[in-house]
Amino acid sequence: MRKYGVILLFAMVANVIIAQSPSLLVEAENFSKKGGWVVDQQFMDLMGSPYLMAHGMGMPVADAEISVEFPSTGKYDVYVRTFNWTSPWYEGEGPGKFQLRLNGEKVGSVLGCTGNEWYWQKAGKVDIRKKENVITLQDLTGFNGRVDAIYFTQDNISPPNELTTLGHFRKQMLDIPEEPQQAGEFDLVVVGGGVAGTTAAISAARLGLKVALIQDRPVLGGNNSSEVRVHLGGRIKVEPYPALGDVVKEIGPSRGGNAQPADYYEDEKKMQMVLAEENISLFTNYRAFAVKTEGSSITEVYARHIETSEELSFTAPLFADCTGDGTIGFLAGADYAMGRESRDEFGEPTAPETPDKMTMGSSVQWYSAEEKQPVDFPVFQYGVEFNDENVKQVTMGEWTWETGMNYDQINEFERIRDYGLLVVYSNWSWLKNFSAEKEKYNNRKLDWVAYVAGKRESRRLLGDHILREQDLTDFVIYPDASAPTTWTIDLHYPDPKNTEHFPENEFLSIAVHKPIHPYPIPYRCLYSRNIDNLFMAGRNISVTHVALGTIRVMRTTGIMGEVVGMAASVAAKNNTNPRGVYNNHLNELKKLMEKGVGKYDVEDMQNYNLGGSLGPKITTIDIPPYDKD
Repeated sequence: MRKYGVILLFAMVANVIIAQSPSLLVEAENFSKKGGWVVDQQFMDLMGSPYLMAHGMGMPVADAEISVEFPSTGKYDVYVRTFNWTSPWYEGEGPGKFQLRLNGEKVGSVLGCTGNEWYWQKAGKVDIRKKENVITLQDLTGFNGRVDAIYFTQDNISPPNELTTLGHFRKQMLDIPEEPQQAGEFDLVVVGGGVAGTTAAISAARLGLKVALIQDRPVLGGNNSSEVRVHLGGRIKVEPYPALGDVVKEIGPSRGGNAQPADYYEDEKKMQMVLAEENISLFTNYRAFAVKTEGSSITEVYARHIETSEELSFTAPLFADCTGDGTIGFLAGADYAMGRESRDEFGEPTAPETPDKMTMGSSVQWYSAEEKQPVDFPVFQYGVEFNDENVKQVTMGEWTWETGMNYDQINEFERIRDYGLLVVYSNWSWLKNFSAEKEKYNNRKLDWVAYVAGKRESRRLLGDHILREQDLTDFVIYPDASAPTTWTIDLHYPDPKNTEHFPENEFLSIAVHKPIHPYPIPYRCLYSRNIDNLFMAGRNISVTHVALGTIRVMRTTGIMGEVVGMAASVAAKNNTNPRGVYNNHLNELKKLMEKGVGKYDVEDMQNYNLGGSLGPKITTIDIPPYDKD
């Protein structure tokens, strides 16, 4: 059984392989000693690779280091693929400065402060006099300098920048096989290890399926992990299926709160719950990047390790897209929606008159800590002007620090996350250095800033039913009623006061709530309408933008995952697909939802962040019989 942390076929140094003399490619994420640099994989679909980032919140981080063997001695030109991340807002030199060193000696000039896109920058020349050498990345500022890769060549030709060509170049230089290695055959492959993916995997495994769970970070939980720090929301133990939520109860943290210390989110609890299931093979740090299809079905999913570059192939008759972004569905050609539908399209009163691309945004949360002595913070002014009129006089920022509503949450996501970092640093710099109230902040230190952004909305994969506002408000109960949603219709918009100061560059949001009764989501929202063997659970299920406002909180998405795991077991038992469960085996699924898949007798700690006023509690719902079994 493959388990967490043991699925590595390449050692770190082994990935720095010379495929063609006299050149050497070193991937930054392959560094054996990362020091204080972090691996950021969130944008590898956009710029081609994970990268190392110096996330020091204004304090330089410890050096990253790797020992490499050059193909031969002699003089080499050095290129570094990097990016000045503040360039969308500021034309001058950026703050993400770092120095490349070879055997302790500086190589060329300071990097990371120029360039308005990811590209290969000429770093200088080196004279290699021995084959074994040590490469070091020295952070100079602590302000998110980033490095994709380093290339040494005697040909004085930089590598390609076009992503497809660059991908082939990487494989050639690192001697990565063109075809991924088989990870094994499974009954169900779940992609995405957030709350929904974790509960889907656990539920299916407990019902006897052999499950692969693929997660592109080292921890599980997604937005409810210590990396993002959003607490669970919504309710469990709700009619007509009060057993739904048993798995959420088992893995959920006992304490609530956004932007709290890391231990609040109990990453280890989620991990141990998954590792305890013998039917789950867990693949952490693997990001799915491609799918293979035959007709209207997925046959394989390909995933790449975010540090070693190893590629694996996963085969199964059933797949579940719990990525949040609908990545697997998108790659397979699934129908999807993104942005806001018009009022006429579904007749939703809350929808805008005309459709647009606006989405709810992503949050970069943060907090500060009070120290016993004064703490300095560098002046940080990179294109967004703060002053005493528009600065936020706060010591932390949670969900309301939300960016990117008017940008593409897929294709412009790095810009969205970076703007979140930019405004946190800029606001804090003003408070510390220029504010009329700066004495209040004299002893405060910026203690934690998320670099993994908490995303609310992007693609929504379309199923045989698209949940809409009237289903919820008119309480339309369908025969395939399943996972209950108990949150208000909670939609976010740019804060009008923030718009006054930062028009079209808002970073604060407001929430507008519309109460509903607890509502059972139709099962048909949990599978694709045109990819025959694809389930989905999480914020990427089949809903309109308005309906997304209620189903996106994580106790609700976790319950969806439980239903998907149950439906997958029904499909496997009856040799059918997700739609076949609806057409022919719905009563079998209902029986499982009535029983639940809880395994441990744990105290119910799910009594925080339950939601606002939702109307009268629903005690019975008449769901008519639908199928033969």
